[in-house]
Amino acid sequence: MRRTLAIATLFCSSTAFAAENTEVNIAYLEFVPPKPPLLSNILPPPEDAGLRGSELAIKDSNTTGRFLKQHYQLETRVSDSQSELLQQATQLQARGISLFVSNMPADQLKALSARLGDQALIFNAGSASDQLRSNSCLNNVLHTLPSRSMLTDALGQWLIAKRLNKWFLISGDKPADKAYSAALKRSAKRFGGKIVEEKQWSFDTDLRRTAQKELPLFTQGKDYDVVLVADELGDFGEYVQFNTWLPRPVAGTQGLTPVAWHRVVEQWGAAQLQSRFDKLTGRWMTNKDYAAWAAVRSIAEAVTRTKSNDMNTLRNYILSDQFELAAFKGRKLNYRPWNGQLRQPIPLVHPRALVSQPPQEGFLHPKTELDTLGYDAPESQCQI
Repeated sequence: MRRTLAIATLFCSSTAFAAENTEVNIAYLEFVPPKPPLLSNILPPPEDAGLRGSELAIKDSNTTGRFLKQHYQLETRVSDSQSELLQQATQLQARGISLFVSNMPADQLKALSARLGDQALIFNAGSASDQLRSNSCLNNVLHTLPSRSMLTDALGQWLIAKRLNKWFLISGDKPADKAYSAALKRSAKRFGGKIVEEKQWSFDTDLRRTAQKELPLFTQGKDYDVVLVADELGDFGEYVQFNTWLPRPVAGTQGLTPVAWHRVVEQWGAAQLQSRFDKLTGRWMTNKDYAAWAAVRSIAEAVTRTKSNDMNTLRNYILSDQFELAAFKGRKLNYRPWNGQLRQPIPLVHPRALVSQPPQEGFLHPKTELDTLGYDAPESQCQI
């Protein structure tokens, strides 16, 4: 009788435990645009960049979640068709999923935002568009990937701190290059840099054979302290370094580069994150991997603090002053309430070392120096 009673008690306890578990379902959506041919030997990014970061975050969240009666699950949808991806997102929403991690360009993200509406919370881990943070405001989207202006502001602060004030700007002719170039110009105006020369690289030359002849002539001009490159795909930027007319440093999309994340970031426990990611994937963590990881971990942090999986409850907490994300960047991170951007330091790196991690000392702000990077509240039309 006692044994039967004990078994019944154990069964009831197990049932109660299962009933108290908080289930958190998250969807990862990735749009794969066609890839143009490259004119350099640049190594292409991993095809699963972004996805593997979200997978690691799910694993991290479940490691601690099992002690807190939380269980996280990831649904993945990847497509090269926008209409197909939107249809899949609608189906996931119909199944009750309201939390999404997006790895897609700005236009596709806008379409996704409109399709899912206010019954979804989307984390942008794929688009660095400044418009999404300044005037094309999406009320159901938060941004974990830094904007282009955050990247170029970080670089601009470092250049001004080093008194490298005269900038020679070279940009490609693709839309992304022009957007990065516009962000650099904004940073120059904001921090006191002077663009003394500006040229656009519009050649289809194979620089693997001709860089030593063409680039010195191309970079002739007024005296300059640094060459800034806006070449997001890497058509020509890799060959600018050591081939300029004047012996000057190169920075921007190549050379000294501002990034969301890089393998050389090792402080503040980052080496542990890098190690876990390498063990899971067999490669280094990329910018988009980090942004997707931060998105899932933001959700998990909010679930832990609110003890809820309700989308509106999580959104309100994430945008509140109480939210803090431990993200291996030397300080707790939170979101800007006007445009949903994750505040974060920006590493400045070259392939083998971390050079600095702005905001630089001396660039002050009335609330937080992190808001010296990217669009501050008075500069943005967003009020999400």
